[in-house]
Amino acid sequence: MAWPFRMPAQHCVPSPNPTKSQQFQRFPAQASFHCFVHRNDASAFFGAPILSTSQTRPHRRISSRHREAPCAALSVPSLPLPPSRPLGLAACTGGTSSSSSADADQTYGPGALPTVTEGKLTVATSDPAYSPWILDNDPASGEGYESAVIYALAEELGYTADNVQWVRATFDSSITPGAKDWDLNIQQFSITDERKNAVDFTSPYYTTTSAIITKAGTPAADAKSIADLKDVLIGVQAGTTSQQFASENLEPGLTQKLQMFNSSDDTVLALQTGRVDAIVVDLPTAFYMVSAQIDDGVIIGQFDDTTGGEEYGIVLPKGSKLTPTVSAAVDRLASSGKLAELQEKWLNEAQNVPTLK
Repeated sequence: MAWPFRMPAQHCVPSPNPTKSQQFQRFPAQASFHCFVHRNDASAFFGAPILSTSQTRPHRRISSRHREAPCAALSVPSLPLPPSRPLGLAACTGGTSSSSSADADQTYGPGALPTVTEGKLTVATSDPAYSPWILDNDPASGEGYESAVIYALAEELGYTADNVQWVRATFDSSITPGAKDWDLNIQQFSITDERKNAVDFTSPYYTTTSAIITKAGTPAADAKSIADLKDVLIGVQAGTTSQQFASENLEPGLTQKLQMFNSSDDTVLALQTGRVDAIVVDLPTAFYMVSAQIDDGVIIGQFDDTTGGEEYGIVLPKGSKLTPTVSAAVDRLASSGKLAELQEKWLNEAQNVPTLK
């Protein structure tokens, strides 16, 4: 969960802070040749990497004079080619692309993203950070689901664990517009359209499921399957995805009707005072409730249906050049099964939360 660059060390280096359409592609030895002409340099280069006069990592907006000229302005001299290099058609790179192809346009080498600190990946999380997302408030340990996701993502992007540095940021400040001192931020941010106006999100690294909580020592605590919940009086907050799940998937098999409550606090109080035997909430909420709100609270289990669940994404500053590349890396972790593996390890096995079927 590694960045798929297996290319020679020689490559095209961008002029200071190019736009997304101005990222130069790396060229493998047998690739077609790409030509670029800048308005401040009428020379044409053919069949060789184009080197910028500056090796500085891009960090400021590029001026209009550095933009690529159209292909029509390109004059290609007749030069002999080595026999081992087949002739490819010259082409212009750049232009706009959709988010689905943006990663192909913004190709950065392993460990070479335009980050806040060169050569480092700076990641923010909350203070304190809670289990099971980060164990013992120590994100650098790699223990806990979100910590493990970051180190798997860093490896995918070409960064070693030593080049991941952690900082702390409050939840609210992380999703407000403005300059940030971090590259990525992970602390169970639900992806919403409103938040997308202020920050960027990667593809989801986790989708919430519903879970059921009771108090230790009660008959409900011994349930091992959905069928075992038949005689359990279950409460749920009205109007939530958990209520929708319980109404559609649990209530038809129950001997007693679901008990609806107006708020999360009312739902917790009902369990604490014995008005219900168990309550259904989403799994992240369940982790919080049994650790901070409900005395002797235990999670009976979770359900494997993620329909309607909230999606958690890693936050980046609005308009970050890293977003397409990092989001594509998250997609690869998902498709390879790495995210599922980490969820099983840190959210299921480590917390002893079985899946009820």
